[in-house]
Amino acid sequence: MMSIIVKPVVAYLLGSLVGGLLVGRLRGGVDIRRMGSGNAGGTNALRTQGKLFAFWVLLIDIGKGWLATAVLPAAALPGLAAGAHGREWLVAACGLAVILGHLYPLWYGFRGGKGVATLIGAVLGAAPLLLLPMLAVWLLTVILSGYVGLGSMLGAVTFALGAAIRPGTRGALLAFAVLAAVLIVYTHRSNIARMFAGTEPRARRLWLLGTHTRSS
Repeated sequence: MMSIIVKPVVAYLLGSLVGGLLVGRLRGGVDIRRMGSGNAGGTNALRTQGKLFAFWVLLIDIGKGWLATAVLPAAALPGLAAGAHGREWLVAACGLAVILGHLYPLWYGFRGGKGVATLIGAVLGAAPLLLLPMLAVWLLTVILSGYVGLGSMLGAVTFALGAAIRPGTRGALLAFAVLAAVLIVYTHRSNIARMFAGTEPRARRLWLLGTHTRSS
């Protein structure tokens, strides 16, 4: 029974290891929250620091999401049995906790990223088949609109819809998917405001419908 309390706490602490800030520290104290969009995630890392920096950021953030849902729920921690009792809810709780840790990291003044890469990792560990439509919608949206944030939000909503319509989906997975989608939309509220204002940067290299776009 203690697992449902302790393991989500561990997942939150794991989520608090934000890739953009860890890699930045290794790069001589770079804080990408002071650059570009001010976000600590992979998109801002790519725009401000380049491909290699962004690669390591994504690897860390996706990896911790996967660890939280694929490994941690079944792990035998000191004083806690591994067990399978209530595992579905434990996976859901750890998935939400690792995303919250990324959004509000204990180690970095509760200022983290927007949670998309961590959600991808969590879905990969919890329900990998639902990751495919989620990524497809993200890619199609970015290609058609150029808006990475819009793709991220629609991808998260696609995950929730996929969990809702998939035969045999348990309540724990659906609850995780819906709450995760709400969190992703909430963290992109500034992107929504900029899209309505016409000031949101576009991903020029992916946007097929425009050639003279605003540089990011």
